[in-house]
Amino acid sequence: MTESAEAKTIGFTPIYCSGKAMFHVSAGVPVSDALAQASDFLFLAKAFTEDAAYVRDTDRHAWAAHYLTAMGKALLDDVVKAVTPRPDRKDKKAAK
Repeated sequence: MTESAEAKTIGFTPIYCSGKAMFHVSAGVPVSDALAQASDFLFLAKAFTEDAAYVRDTDRHAWAAHYLTAMGKALLDDVVKAVTPRPDRKDKKAAK
């Protein structure tokens, strides 16, 4: 697949805070870049969760991991939406 034909994020997936969409994945990001960023977020989240298991005087590591995993998940969800074929939607009026 050439770079110009590479799938891109659709910018639909939100990141929630207190049950409300606060941020969302931006549309038009090449899937390879989105996956690389998601991998970085999840790598850092893993490191923070390990720190959280050993550092008992603060919860900052756990909260950082929480937000990084939410951002990584949003990126992955948006990539899946971008690369999953959607069924053709036929105009109901044209079908009649």
